[in-house]
Amino acid sequence: MGRIISADRVNTRLLKSLIPASVIPENSVVTAVSWLCTNKSSGSIQLLFLRWLITVFDFIDRKEQVNALYGFFFSFLQDEKLCPYVCHVLYLLTRKENVKPFRVRRLLDLQAKMGMQPHLQALLSLYKLFCPELVTITLPTKTKTYFKSSEGPWKAAMNAVRQRNQGSTPLTQAVFLGTAQPQSRKRKWNTQLVLPASSARNSEVGTEKYSDLFSTDETFPVEQLQTFPQLLQNIHRLEFPSQMGSVLTNPLLLHYMNCVRDESIYLRLYYWMGQMLQEECTWCVVDNTNETEFKSFLETIYKAECFLQEGFPACEEFLYKSLPLWDGSSCRPEILKLVSWIPLSSSPEIKSYVYGPLAQLFFTSSLYFKCSVLESLKELLENWLNCNVIDMDPEFHSLNTTLSGLVTVVADLIHFVGRLSTVGLRLEKNSTLLLFFILDFYETVCDMYLKYNLPLLILPPAGVFYPALLSMDSVTLNQLCYIMYRYRTNLVAAKENEESKKICPEDTTLNFKLIKGKRWDWYLEYLYAQGLEGLKVFIESSINRVSQASLRKAENVEA
Repeated sequence: MGRIISADRVNTRLLKSLIPASVIPENSVVTAVSWLCTNKSSGSIQLLFLRWLITVFDFIDRKEQVNALYGFFFSFLQDEKLCPYVCHVLYLLTRKENVKPFRVRRLLDLQAKMGMQPHLQALLSLYKLFCPELVTITLPTKTKTYFKSSEGPWKAAMNAVRQRNQGSTPLTQAVFLGTAQPQSRKRKWNTQLVLPASSARNSEVGTEKYSDLFSTDETFPVEQLQTFPQLLQNIHRLEFPSQMGSVLTNPLLLHYMNCVRDESIYLRLYYWMGQMLQEECTWCVVDNTNETEFKSFLETIYKAECFLQEGFPACEEFLYKSLPLWDGSSCRPEILKLVSWIPLSSSPEIKSYVYGPLAQLFFTSSLYFKCSVLESLKELLENWLNCNVIDMDPEFHSLNTTLSGLVTVVADLIHFVGRLSTVGLRLEKNSTLLLFFILDFYETVCDMYLKYNLPLLILPPAGVFYPALLSMDSVTLNQLCYIMYRYRTNLVAAKENEESKKICPEDTTLNFKLIKGKRWDWYLEYLYAQGLEGLKVFIESSINRVSQASLRKAENVEA
């Protein structure tokens, strides 16, 4: 018994000392996993190893051989203590070919036994995206956190190694975590923003024996993706990195996300980003004081949203949760930039969790904060209106927003800005600077019909119009005159469009008189000659029904 305790202590110290200085060769991970098969490791050591594997997963140069051990990891699900961490490892490894009916059944049995656990839900959600025909149960669409942090004893050591090697080689800088706070609960995002260079491409000893078993001909390694032509040639062979953070800073992978609507990618990104935002937020987490790093993270997300021209749902949820707690000072530019990319939806949450907190801060903060909020809301309006322009694409309807819903949401935003502007001008004594930002917002509003094809005209409230009209500043007056001119132009165009519809109403009734005649008879004779008796019956019966309906309609009009 004493020997076992002594061995566990040694193994624990060894595992805690496994701090990567660069990339981790894949074959070394396979060797370490094989050690678990010897039955010499206790349950606590197995759990510690899984936590280590999750923590250093991004440092592993390639994942082919590790993925081949998928079934081995899956067999550990029966252990209740290991189950959450095994699910996390499987979540990182899962590909479509890993989803099998017997594995789905096993997960469903575990769920029936343990209840709806977040780690099981995460794996089932991923399985359902890959093979919806195998997972037929309904799963919650949003979960706060799927997995608990696994970094524990390695975080401070990783930071120490990163700081020691900082300024050495670009590769070292790329793979190390970007934080200097050892006590932080979670600082894993920087390592995921760069694709680690694969050492498997080098002729390392020991990799040749696996080359036949783990061929990569079917997939194209993302770390080799350097140019846009490469993306076009290999777009169907790309496999995204297991951790999704590196996608945010890679334009080629962002292009791929735009071209290939793979729901599994968005689910992975949703999980990862939601967890990072929750644990990095400086005003939501007590022991997190590194605002500079959090600012950099938010700026990275914002740039990715600008590239994709759409907001991330995980970022939207983060704003809903964090804005009521925000002081209006921490990370102000970055937060307001993210507000401008809140996805378009008819959700009532935006009034309670965005408009409400922003209004409280707006009324009690400085003039410059007020201007920043108005600029952010103007960009939010423009992004929503651009979504309406792109509405020609049927995929837009996945937002569950109809035209009437869009009009309602946009009108709510404009009325909200009108209320802010009216009160803000009173508080700031009709400041010329504030008026400029208010009128800048209404320059977008006044052109919504002609520029964005949105049937909505909302004039500025009296609390905005009269201060601008009576302003002694010529620039303000000129701005107001232009806005009123554009309002008139849009209103005239809307009325002309409505009158043209009244003059030329769209008659959807088919008038067979226009096609009857010799040519029509010849065409019918040709069709009937082909032996299409069913078509003959259909055409003759349809003509009779429409003709009788038209006759009855004409008789009713004459009567």
